[in-house]
Amino acid sequence: MGWWQIDADTLAGSRFVISPLAETIASLKALERGTVAHTGAHPGERAWLDAHLPAYRARQAADPVTALLVRAAFGRTWNADFITPTPSGHSDGRPVFEDEIVRIRETPPERARDDLRLSVDGPVPAALHRSDLPERAAAVLEWVWAEAVLPYWPRRRRLIEADVVARTAQLSQGGWASALSDMRPGMRWLGGNRLQITTRVGPLNPSQVIPGVRLMFVPVTPHTGWVSWDADRYAVVYPCAGALADTGRARVPEPLRALLGPARAGVLVLLGAPKSTTQLVALTGQGLGSVGRHLKVLLDAGLIRRRRSGRSVLYFRTEAGEALVRAGDPAEELAG
Repeated sequence: MGWWQIDADTLAGSRFVISPLAETIASLKALERGTVAHTGAHPGERAWLDAHLPAYRARQAADPVTALLVRAAFGRTWNADFITPTPSGHSDGRPVFEDEIVRIRETPPERARDDLRLSVDGPVPAALHRSDLPERAAAVLEWVWAEAVLPYWPRRRRLIEADVVARTAQLSQGGWASALSDMRPGMRWLGGNRLQITTRVGPLNPSQVIPGVRLMFVPVTPHTGWVSWDADRYAVVYPCAGALADTGRARVPEPLRALLGPARAGVLVLLGAPKSTTQLVALTGQGLGSVGRHLKVLLDAGLIRRRRSGRSVLYFRTEAGEALVRAGDPAEELAG
C-alpha cells in the first residue's frame, strides 16, 4: 500500500486544476485500451471510441515505433513519468495545451528511456533505443488533442468544472475523507494526515511524507487516472464522477418533452440526483441564463426544490416532479 502523509498547510493549500494535457493523456490511454476492447466503457465513451478508434489504429499501424512506445509507456502498474508530467498548477485552465506539451518534447532522451525501464518493468525493447522518443510521444499526443479532444474541449471543460463544484460541495459537507475517498480506485483518507493513493505495494508506490508541497487534484473525463510528482508538486489525476463523465444526453420521455418542451424536460430528468446550476449547464450544453429560467419555472410549479450545500445551491426533484417523470416514461409504467 502506498500513501502520502500530508500536513495541514498542504491540505489547506491544495487545489483543483484543469489540464488540457492531462485530458489528452487520459484520452490517449482510453484509445490505447480501446484497441483491445471497449465493451466496459460508458455510452458516451463508447460513442467517442467508435468515432476515433479507426483513425487512431490507422495512425499507430503506420508508425509501429510510436505504437510500441505508447504500449511501453503505459505499463500495467506504472506510467513512464515523462509522458505524464505533473501539471503546473494553474486552476483557471492555463497554460494551454501547446504550453504543456513542451515539457514532454523537451525531456532528455536518456531520461525517457530510464522511465520506460520502470513502466515495462524490464529491459526497454530494442526498437525504442533511439533519441527521438520524447518527440514521438509529443507528436502522438498532439494528434490526439487535435483530432479527438479539441473538438469536444468546451463541453469536456464544462464537465470538469462541474465535477470541481461537486467535489467542493462534498468537501464542505464531509471533509477530506468524503471528498477524496471515491476519487479513484484504491484511494482513501486513512486519518493521521495520511492519504492512501494505491493498494499496490512496491518500489514504484512508496509511502512518502510530503510536507509543504503543492498538492493538486486534476479531473479528466475518460475513466482513468494516475498520480505523479515532480520536485515540490504532487498531483492526483482522477476520472470525473458518475454521470458527469457520460458525454451522452439524458433520455427524455417523449410525453414529458411535449408537455414541458425538450430543454426544460431535460433539466427535470437530470434532477433525479441533486445538481448545481453549473453542473446542469455542463450536462445540458444550455447557457446559464436558459438553465436559470428553466429552474425558476420548475421551482414555481413545485416540481423541484433547492438547498444550499457550502457555496453551491443544489436542485432536486420533488415527489410531484418524480411522479411527472415516471408518468411520462412508458418504460417506468411497464416496470411498475
